[in-house]
Amino acid sequence: MQSLAIPQHPVETTEKDFDSLGLSQSILRCVRLVGFEHPTPIQAAVIPVALTGRDLIGLAETGSGKTAAFTLPITERLAHDPKSRALIVSPTREIALQTQAFLDAFGGDYGLKTVCLIGGVKMGPQYQGLRRRPHVIVATPGRLLDHVEQGTAKLDDFNILVLDEADHMLDMGFMPQVNRILQQLPKKRQTLMFSATMPPPIERISQQFMNDPVRVDITPEGKAAAGISHRLYLVEPDNKKECLLALLRQELGSTLVFIRRKSDAEWLMGVLEREGHPVERIHSNLSQGQRTQALQGFREGEHRILVATDIASRGLDIPRVGHIINFDMPETVEDYIHRAGRTARGNATGIVSTIATWIDKMMIKEIETTLGEDLPRCTVPGVPPYVEMKPRVSLGARKSTLKVKRR
Repeated sequence: MQSLAIPQHPVETTEKDFDSLGLSQSILRCVRLVGFEHPTPIQAAVIPVALTGRDLIGLAETGSGKTAAFTLPITERLAHDPKSRALIVSPTREIALQTQAFLDAFGGDYGLKTVCLIGGVKMGPQYQGLRRRPHVIVATPGRLLDHVEQGTAKLDDFNILVLDEADHMLDMGFMPQVNRILQQLPKKRQTLMFSATMPPPIERISQQFMNDPVRVDITPEGKAAAGISHRLYLVEPDNKKECLLALLRQELGSTLVFIRRKSDAEWLMGVLEREGHPVERIHSNLSQGQRTQALQGFREGEHRILVATDIASRGLDIPRVGHIINFDMPETVEDYIHRAGRTARGNATGIVSTIATWIDKMMIKEIETTLGEDLPRCTVPGVPPYVEMKPRVSLGARKSTLKVKRR
């Protein structure tokens, strides 16, 4: 199975050294080999606590280094305790493969055995990996339960559990499956939960299945990354495609285009191909090989545009994305924040352009309330803007037209 390489992108770090976090010299050597010099804030806060065996909830925005924050202490613990085994549950295949890449890099000196159980690939290699009695299983919920039901995977001796991107698993409807997985695990274990947000259902899961967890929260208060320039393009519904094409001609860097439906992703890729754009798409109906190839091609610059459903909005490290375009308005404010998190990673800057119509006015208002500022109204040449009509606050005043900024 092809694993994704460990991504490298600009990210905020602390002044601490990894040497001060309680990691052994062999692990530190691997850390240096992959190019990590100083821990990020979430890594500096989580790793020492995780090494003690305490339960922990880690909250940090996308691109903050959460994967290394739990793979490093897991590798350290398994290296010195051969009886320990770890289960890492991820919401998507790509995140699972990315996690496996970290484990392979950090556990190389110890011969750490990992198996990745995901859909979209053949079961045979997974059966073989499970027969080797791996130290770590990285899995998506559905495929893991397939193996549990077939008797090829037993979880009763896994004493370390990680729920990665827990809020995303809630969004994708995985909570019933996660509950079934939790019931298969021993009650005496260490549980680590990582997320960018902590909605009430996830909070309830933590109270039910965790033992006095330490909470590490370094998320900004409901806002997108500071390096993002937000732009809103209000148009008539029939002009959305022309607005997108104009934006792609205007901003020539690496661009991730979000769309809601899988069928629309196929349609839009065809539109962009006919216009001569180097483009690929990613959605859940594709095989794992197709999804991996699409992501690798986008990372390596083989195609500068990736059309994606929200499968790509969370957890994935895609370096150097300069421009996010919301061709379809996200369903929630949280989805807007997570989509925006694909750009302006760490100290980098990026643009988030949202193409919207009058139908989206309520969601626009919610996003602006969360961000604490209005989304700048922008236009592109050749596409007439939809002009909003807003009443003045004073009683009896005439309605005023909000002028559109031209850029």
